[in-house]
Amino acid sequence: MSAVASDATPLNFYRPDYFVKTPTMRSPDYVQLSTAAAITLGLIPGVMHRTSCTHCLNLLMTYPEGCRANCTYCGLARHREESRDYADRNFIRVDWPTVRVDEMLERIAANGDKGQFERMCISMITHPDSDHDTQVVLKRWMEAAPHIPVSILSNPTTMEKQDLIDLKNLGADIFTVALDAVTPAIFERTRGKTVQSPHSWDKYWQAIEWAAEIYGPEKFGAHLICGMGETEQEILEVCQRIKDMGGHNHMFAFFPEKGSMMEDWDAVPQDHWRRVQLGRFLIDYAGGRYEDMSFDAYGRVEDFGYPQAELEDIINSGKPFQTSGCPGKDDEEVSACNRPYGDSSPSDIRSFPFALNKQDVEVVRRQMRLRDLRVD
Repeated sequence: MSAVASDATPLNFYRPDYFVKTPTMRSPDYVQLSTAAAITLGLIPGVMHRTSCTHCLNLLMTYPEGCRANCTYCGLARHREESRDYADRNFIRVDWPTVRVDEMLERIAANGDKGQFERMCISMITHPDSDHDTQVVLKRWMEAAPHIPVSILSNPTTMEKQDLIDLKNLGADIFTVALDAVTPAIFERTRGKTVQSPHSWDKYWQAIEWAAEIYGPEKFGAHLICGMGETEQEILEVCQRIKDMGGHNHMFAFFPEKGSMMEDWDAVPQDHWRRVQLGRFLIDYAGGRYEDMSFDAYGRVEDFGYPQAELEDIINSGKPFQTSGCPGKDDEEVSACNRPYGDSSPSDIRSFPFALNKQDVEVVRRQMRLRDLRVD
């Protein structure tokens, strides 16, 4: 994915290479949005490899003083305060330029129901104003574009149960929690008190339980990052737990974010990632069960516990290897939130933001057969 500077770039759009820090550039008047969303919305010129757009407008709350959490894998982490400007920091691999909310809503309204977006998602950050400002942005969105459904990517650390209720009453139809780490030990090591970050495993699971109660089946989910030290068995066990609660699992391949405390980690091995993608899809959409799967001594999937002919059909469909997230309008198995190249480069696609062709499926099959024998 690339974006090219242009004299046609609107003057009220703030690209990160010339963003000037000012107390007025803060939510709820401003939000950051992914490069793919900015290209799709027509705010900056650019092209994306093998896809013309993103179908989810991903927004990120923004404040000059930044996020107060210190997650070791995140480009927004507090420890990066040595950066000359918070807006210079990447979030999940790509740039997240800043735009005035008025400008964004005007463009959405001008497109009407003919636009390319099937969903909008507000991503909260750990900041004292984020809860209130998220509600303000949501209210304004529902006034301008009620035909486009809204997801909330929450910050459980600062939220209470009533906050989830209020967001639903304001129009949010899906509520998600970025659990990310899938074991208590990994959570603590990457985003808990051990690294001077405020998040806790128990509070995040409490928020997932609240979401299951308030939003109901198929209307909540959890973000999980694959490749932070967990085994395939551990992450698929969490997938089954979320599914049994009525939710969906939104998977991300770990990418070593430059400037983060985990920038020297390797990206998740291809075979590990592909087997987890397939296992997650079977659990979420094909009636598969974690309990029917078998694993080797290193926690790697040996058998998916699924009829072979049907398994082959599912693999050939390519759907398990597309980006997983909140559903679109026509096919619940394919995410509206396709996040082009949010967890990998186009030269080594981990989450496909488009339907796979036969050649893509063959590449995935070869990757899935690999075995990384390293044991940390």
